[in-house]
Amino acid sequence: MAKKSRRARRQAPRVAQPVRIAQPTAKMASESTATEVDFSKEYHYVIEDLRRIAITAAALMVLLIVLAVLLS
Repeated sequence: MAKKSRRARRQAPRVAQPVRIAQPTAKMASESTATEVDFSKEYHYVIEDLRRIAITAAALMVLLIVLAVLLS
């Protein structure tokens, strides 16, 4: 560990910073129009990925069971 110094550290004087408040330029969320989204079209790739993950998990489980039987 580093040795602690007994000298008091000099602190730089603090200068007050002006505060800026941004004005909203875009429409609020409540003012925007809601649109209907067809999730089956938007996320069609998710079903394919889940199916691929399920097949991989099943294959690995079968491999683990076969190895457990063979090695025991």
